[in-house]
Amino acid sequence: MNKFARSWLLFKSSLSMMNRDRQLLVFPIITFLLTLLIALFFLVPVTLRPTGYSYASAQHWQAISHSLLVPTTYAQGRATETLSPFGLVYLAIMYFVSMFFATFFNVAFFHEILAALKGDTVSISRGMQFARTRWKAILMWTVFAGIIGLIIKQIEERLGLIGRIIGRLIGIAWSVASVFVIPLIVMEQIANPITMLKNSAGILKRTWGESLIGFVGIRLMSGIIFFFSIGFLIAAGVISAMTHSVWIGAAAFVLWFTAMIVLSYLCSIASQIYKGALYLYATEGVIYGPFNQEMLNSAWKFKKQKI
Repeated sequence: MNKFARSWLLFKSSLSMMNRDRQLLVFPIITFLLTLLIALFFLVPVTLRPTGYSYASAQHWQAISHSLLVPTTYAQGRATETLSPFGLVYLAIMYFVSMFFATFFNVAFFHEILAALKGDTVSISRGMQFARTRWKAILMWTVFAGIIGLIIKQIEERLGLIGRIIGRLIGIAWSVASVFVIPLIVMEQIANPITMLKNSAGILKRTWGESLIGFVGIRLMSGIIFFFSIGFLIAAGVISAMTHSVWIGAAAFVLWFTAMIVLSYLCSIASQIYKGALYLYATEGVIYGPFNQEMLNSAWKFKKQKI
């Protein structure tokens, strides 16, 4: 309960920053819209290219599918479909370009989070311009992380259940070790992705203790809120059944669903703000923003030393 209380204080402190710098709330929306435009840039030329059939017809989509997939029969006689050479190249390019821009926008967003923590105003255009200056590091990390992701996927697919377990464990270790890569891209002039990963893991190692309690706690808090919100849905369902009114149940569900989306969105931004505060505390020993010594000491056993 003490850890949950600390996590609630961290969440409230992050909310106070969002209230002070409202553009922190807008940044992820803009990122989503720009990412959607990039995805459409790739999808529209392939899915809407002329095939001789109407776009609304099943034949058109079958022709698109046949250009991306080819039938394959394994030695056991099991028939399936695999990617064609064109489909493989197309999806690989789309995968890496999507990862590049996702990292690009994360760097831009994190630059402004760190600026907000230090008392500066938030500027979306400034964040984007800064990310452009880190394009090489972003590109190198994208390629490196993409290759690691493909290796994990191959392990999961080729080794069956054991592969899925191994892949899941590697994925967790990778996520933990790389947790500070984005702030490192922002704060350090590093382009070597292996050095980024090493430094990220080094920060985590030298400040180990309850280092992930904030991230886990914020997620746990949202999970608890979600659990209790189910009671609201059940109560609304009972009232709807007793009054024979479908509209009560429908309105309650829409209200609940909207609230869960908002909660998830706020928790995601809160985690990023918290990560930024922890990174600055771990690397500089300085507390920025609305956080205090007790909050950050609950998450880090800080030892000031070089990585």
